[in-house]
Amino acid sequence: MSQHKNTSTAALLVLGTILSLSASTGCQVSVAGQTLPSPYYLYDDVQYFPTGPENKLANETAALKKAREESKLQRR
Repeated sequence: MSQHKNTSTAALLVLGTILSLSASTGCQVSVAGQTLPSPYYLYDDVQYFPTGPENKLANETAALKKAREESKLQRR
């Protein structure tokens, strides 16, 4: 009886250790299409994305302005 009790106690201890270790490790996972961060995301380095131009269609705006000026010149 004593041997059986020691074996079950040891098994519970090993199971508890495995569960606590698996809960304390962190990794990035994907769940239902969402990328969830690791528990250490607050300590990661910051990624910097510089701001782009205010006008996202700068080339199109310049082409339209040029076309309007040319049409005004042709009307005269």
